[in-house]
Amino acid sequence: MIFTVMFQLSTLTVSADSSKVVTLGANISKQQRADMYEYFGTTPEQVQTIEVNNSDERKYMEGIATEQQIGRKTFSCSYIEPTDSGGVQVKTANLTFVTSSMIASTLATSGIENCNVVAAAPIAVSGTGALTGIMMAYETASGQDLNEGQKEAAVEELVTTGEIADSVGQEQASALVNDVKEQVIEDNLTDASEIQKVVDEAASNQGVTLTKEQMDKIVALMKTISQYDYDVKALKNTLDNLEGKGEGFFAGIWNSIKGFFGGGSDGGIINDTKDTVLGDDAVINSTLDDIKSAAEDEGLWDKIVNFFKGLFGSDDESTDGSSDQKDSTQASESSKDSKSTSNESTSPQPKEDKSPTDETSSSSDTDGTGASQEGQPQ
Repeated sequence: MIFTVMFQLSTLTVSADSSKVVTLGANISKQQRADMYEYFGTTPEQVQTIEVNNSDERKYMEGIATEQQIGRKTFSCSYIEPTDSGGVQVKTANLTFVTSSMIASTLATSGIENCNVVAAAPIAVSGTGALTGIMMAYETASGQDLNEGQKEAAVEELVTTGEIADSVGQEQASALVNDVKEQVIEDNLTDASEIQKVVDEAASNQGVTLTKEQMDKIVALMKTISQYDYDVKALKNTLDNLEGKGEGFFAGIWNSIKGFFGGGSDGGIINDTKDTVLGDDAVINSTLDDIKSAAEDEGLWDKIVNFFKGLFGSDDESTDGSSDQKDSTQASESSKDSKSTSNESTSPQPKEDKSPTDETSSSSDTDGTGASQEGQPQ
């Protein structure tokens, strides 16, 4: 597994010539604009800036989201960096209705295959309107137009996932929709009854009970998504990152390790963010952190980090990895001494590596007039 992780170093390269674009919500103040540039770790002179207003959001959200969800004001901002590989990686801040995982998955639906994204707001907002700005910024940064139908499907997916999350939780809702989407695209399913069987199975695996309305919404969403031609491998790369499996997962672990040691550019603009700018109460979420958590759940994170600590010459011998390495070396030397004196080969038993395992609120949609809508303090 360590060799697999190390191999990702040669494949995860950020495009040096890629353009970086910032989007700013039209209704943020002058001071909030300055704060967002500072949070993103950039300046107006270093990036191209696009202003996103409520009309831009309505272009994709009307007919999909409710009037309350669409709202009247836009506070969500974003920072976009197209990449050559690594799938879609997302960090969110002050977005309460959507998570980094939800945005990453829906961006894959929109047709984006590789990109680093930071979606944030100067105050707590729901965040569903952030997707519009991100897609606009990606098209500007990459010079590529996304399919209009796929962009609408991405917005529909984000709204549907968020609504289901209100009843079953964000993590389970994301996992459910991702599992169904991957199978529908991989197996080229277009029939509603076949899609419903996949939804039933995924819901059972997640321990989720769906209402008829929720089931119908997911099936309708997947029928829409099934109309479009996706690069299955690229889509799976992003979804595997989010679900903690496959090559994409190990690529994400490598990104997280690079960030842990404070070196390299993997993760790109995500590593440049300054969380303190938004205050102690900001809700922060990142797909790279999710990958780290998944690795910890499997007992992998500490083993890999400790390996690289030893590789980089760490003097810390208090960790499990350091002490185990020392014990293994002493056992090996003892074995060699024993072999030289008695001509008997003794194989030391490796010490068991017991790595510790470490183990937020939803609001309604974007820019509205209620206290729980985007543009209003939470």
